[in-house]
Amino acid sequence: MSRTTGYQAKIGTQRNVMVIPQDGSIVAWSIGLGKPGKKQTAFFNDKLGGEAQAQLTILNPRSKLRSRAVGQGDPQKLAPYFGTTVQFPLAKSIPVKKGWVIALTVPTWAPALAVGLGADTSWRASRGKGTCEDTSTNTVQTQPNQLAQYYCLYKTARLAYSATLVTKPAPAVAPKT
Repeated sequence: MSRTTGYQAKIGTQRNVMVIPQDGSIVAWSIGLGKPGKKQTAFFNDKLGGEAQAQLTILNPRSKLRSRAVGQGDPQKLAPYFGTTVQFPLAKSIPVKKGWVIALTVPTWAPALAVGLGADTSWRASRGKGTCEDTSTNTVQTQPNQLAQYYCLYKTARLAYSATLVTKPAPAVAPKT
């Protein structure tokens, strides 16, 4: 994955897998990383803007595949963790609302894409119509309230990330007697 913000749209029959199910706070995020060799790492570092890094972004979806960035974690350098799944606690939790989307922002590159999966698995990237093949132009959402279009749908691939949501507890309703 390179120079974009993206989110998992579908895995098998499950749609909207990264949509927040209820209000709460995101307190940490995880990313599963491949293990590129030294030559591959040097190539990507040279061609895609530097060391591998990623951060969590929270999106408020709008109409016509547009989403506004409403929260973000700090960027994390990934090279020390290649070949593992690593969890990053957030310095400050991000308050979230039901229906918002958890996305992954990669300002440079990250070996966090599982490929060769079924056509029923797909993810979306913050790229506009007609720019889906251009993976070298930087389209990341890194500014507060930044609006971007998520037109590009990439099938047969999965972004290997997740987030830890702590929900707000609902008061118990006393049974009627």
